[in-house]
Amino acid sequence: MCRSKPVSPSAILLLVSILFSSCSSWAMVQSIPSGAKVYHDSEYSGTTPYLMKDMKISWSKTRVELKKEGYKKFRPTLTKDEGVNVGAVIGGLVVWVPFLWVMDYKPNHTYEFEAND
Repeated sequence: MCRSKPVSPSAILLLVSILFSSCSSWAMVQSIPSGAKVYHDSEYSGTTPYLMKDMKISWSKTRVELKKEGYKKFRPTLTKDEGVNVGAVIGGLVVWVPFLWVMDYKPNHTYEFEAND
């Protein structure tokens, strides 16, 4: 007779934690000088330095706009293909779905403003 051993709750919690944490990404958006207004996907989000977080899948694009009075604005597009998300790779080996999040943003994006003419 074959008996299977029950999976421990801590093992399940660890697996779920890896799967959910591997789906989220972050990038620190900074400006020189700091204190610029940050618009994330056309919506005001805060001021620099700003920690941008999302759960978009790999190769997604995020439009960011930085505005500071007296300076030209920046409109960079951050693409989620700048680094590898190790947690998603490990989770993807167990369950295929996290492979959608294997790419990540660079941890830091710094933009130096130019004064208006």
